[in-house]
Amino acid sequence: MRTAIYPGTFDPITVGHMDIIRRALNVTDRLIVAVALDTGKEPVFDLAMRGQLVEADLASLGKEAHRVEVKTFSGLLVNFAEEVGANMVIRGLRAVSDFEYEFQMACMNARMKPDVETVFLTASEDTHFISSRFVKQIARLGGDISSFVSPNVASHLRSHFSSAH
Repeated sequence: MRTAIYPGTFDPITVGHMDIIRRALNVTDRLIVAVALDTGKEPVFDLAMRGQLVEADLASLGKEAHRVEVKTFSGLLVNFAEEVGANMVIRGLRAVSDFEYEFQMACMNARMKPDVETVFLTASEDTHFISSRFVKQIARLGGDISSFVSPNVASHLRSHFSSAH
């Protein structure tokens, strides 16, 4: 069985992330959405809440949802891959600027764990411009984020930013 990891901060999960998740199911039998603690970023939502939001959005996968699980992790991705028996890492690419960073990371991971392959999926034309960072900024400023995230995520973001003021 091919097991892949799709790692990220998912702060919050967007329709772009969900697009990559759906398409990753075409190249793997089992997908672990790995919500990262150690990101060097300051997330709006804590690790548990980010995991819960991902779990809730996975319901939209319907009959394919049973092939996806959510796990939180800390530390090196390649160590987590070994822990869960994954032989593939899925990464989404939105632009050339993503590729440079992701390529370097894939090379570092390959040096540490040569048996874990990185597979890049390019963002679809409908979602290539969506980033969690922009979604949070738009939400913080009271803008409409309904086309970028699920209604559940939008509600959590609105609640977070209304209580932050």
